[in-house]
Order: sequence, then C-alpha cells, then structure tokens
Amino acid sequence: MEPASSGPEAGAKYLQTEATKLMSEEILTAQTPEITETPEIAETAETAEAASQAAETSEVPEAPQATEKLDIPEAPAESMADYEDEIKASMKPIHEGDILNGTVIGVSDEELVVDLGIHTEGVVRLEDASDDPSFSLKSFEVGQPISATVIRRDNAQGRIQLSLKAAAAVLGWERLQQLQKDQSNITVKISEAVKSGVTTYVEGIRGFIPASKLSLNYVENLDEFVGREMEVRVITADPEEKRLVLSARDILREKADEERKKMISNVQVGLVTEGTVETLQPYGAFVNLGNGLSGLVHVSQISQQRIKHPSAVLKEGQTVKVKIIAVKDGKISLSMKALEDVTAEAIEEETYHLPKAEEATTSLASLFKNIKL
Repeated sequence: MEPASSGPEAGAKYLQTEATKLMSEEILTAQTPEITETPEIAETAETAEAASQAAETSEVPEAPQATEKLDIPEAPAESMADYEDEIKASMKPIHEGDILNGTVIGVSDEELVVDLGIHTEGVVRLEDASDDPSFSLKSFEVGQPISATVIRRDNAQGRIQLSLKAAAAVLGWERLQQLQKDQSNITVKISEAVKSGVTTYVEGIRGFIPASKLSLNYVENLDEFVGREMEVRVITADPEEKRLVLSARDILREKADEERKKMISNVQVGLVTEGTVETLQPYGAFVNLGNGLSGLVHVSQISQQRIKHPSAVLKEGQTVKVKIIAVKDGKISLSMKALEDVTAEAIEEETYHLPKAEEATTSLASLFKNIKL
C-alpha cells in the first residue's frame, strides 16, 4: 500500500506504522502456542463421534421381563397388641413380699442379677439365696428361670432386692407337697450327720432322713453318708410345722426287688443247691441261697415225717441241701423232702435191680434146691 502523500515526512510515518504492525503480530504469535492435533486425540474424537452416531441410530434393547413371580412372604406387621403383656408387666406396681419370675443374666460368687422384664433389674445376694452352708450361686446358669420374693424395692444401686429363701418358704413347700403326692424321686446331697439321722436341703428347705430310712440294713456310722448324693422320696412335708422328712429305704427296696426278679427269672426249676437257714416260721423255713436270693421250704416239704414246727428238724444258721420245685410271682419254693424221695428211689432201684438178660441162666433145679417138701 502506497502512502497517500509523498515527501520525506509521509514516508517516514508510513514506515513507522508498518513496523508497529509487524511487532504486534510477532508478540501475539509468541504468546499464543500453536495447537497441533495428535493422531491419538484425533482417533479418540473420531471414535467418540462414531459411538455417538451409533447410539442415535441403534435401538436400545428392552430389559428382559421376569417369567415367574417370586412368592416372598411378608414379615407380619407388629402392633402394640404384640407387646401388651410386656407393657402391662413393666407398669405393674412392685410391692415387698411379691413373688416375681425372672431370668438370670449374671452370676458371681456374691450375687445373681435377674432380668424381671420391667424398668429395673433384680439382685439376689448370697445370704438371701439359701440356708444351706454348702450352697453356691455358681450352681445357677445364665438364662435359667427363677422365682424370688421382693424384700426391698430399691436398694443402694437402684435395683430390686430379691430373696430365694423367702420364695422357697412358699413355693418350695408347695413343690415338696406335690413331690410327696406323686411319690417322685429326687437326688439330694447329705449335709450333716445328727442324732439318729442325717440332714439335707431341698428347695432351700432343711430336710431330715432318719437312720432307719437310709439303708436296707442297719446303719452304724452315719458320718459315712455325709457328702454322698442319694435318691430319696418325700414322706412328710408339713409347712406349718416346717417339718420335712425324706426316705431312701423305699427306693432301695424297690431296686433290690427289681434285681431279685431278674435273678429269679434265671433260676431253673429242678436245680439242687445248698443254702443257709435264715429264719424259722410256723409255716416253714426261709433258706438263703446266696446272691441275694432266698426261698421258702414249706413245713410239709421239710421231712418225710409229719412235723408240727420246722424247729423240730432245723435250726437257724444250719446248712441244708434243697431242691427248687417252683418259681412263681417272684417267689422261690424249695423242698428238702424231694431229695429224700430221690434217695429212697435210688435205694429201691438198687434193691430190685434185675440181672442182664445174658446172666439169667438159672436152672429150675437151682431154684427149688432149698425148698423142703
């Protein structure tokens, strides 16, 4: 582009203007970096564009529909009615002397912690658990249900203080009376030997077992039973008199009878054995056969001769040989007379023993040689 006017001044001005333009273009070029498109970027752009076009033109497949309907049971809806019992129990007023049911949630050497299902917990101290000196709270387990009497509604720890002993004074006697009625067997541990018997504890209540009810035989040393566990049966349960009497003898007798029946079932009729005369009665003699077995020799089976009383022939402690002639209803019948009959038969057979056929060759002359006419 040529200058509008000529002359030295105009030319100089034109040159200055062009130089300024060139300097501005160089500055802008230096400040703005040249952006070049790399092959990776170009390829990515093309791929994105192709994917976009494919998304616009392609059809989106429908989601597969379930062919079967799953039968999922719905959880039953809960309502306030479901917790009515718990709500009533938590709002029930607590009084001293009430007997509450709960579940043990804590056990230590000194106390039991009990969940009563109300706003606060209960606690049973060791001294309120039992009068048994050998009693231990460790005999309880977490989750075990118990019944206890309220003796203080709020102790120093804000818990209800309970007593198993006080509850036993009511519930224990009721259970003991039911045990007596049912004639049920219970296992107890003997605590102490006292005059004429031993003591134990049932439901926290002190019970007495007379010496005559401890064994089938006479007991000389009661101390041998201390610490021993025994099966007993309640024979007296009187809450008014606070009198509890137990017996092991009846159970021992029943077990002995069962054992005797088993042994008798193996006894064979016709067996001959020895025994010892235990007792003499007007109707016969009882003979001990050993192994806990005994049988009766009726007075008519003692001797071939007729006697008025067994003592005419026998005495206690005498060893005799007997034959088992019958086993009926758990009783063994014996006979001494039957053995005498066997001996008599043997002698008779020997007296009238006939010679063998080959020996019977006696002539008629020898038969009549001693006969005088």
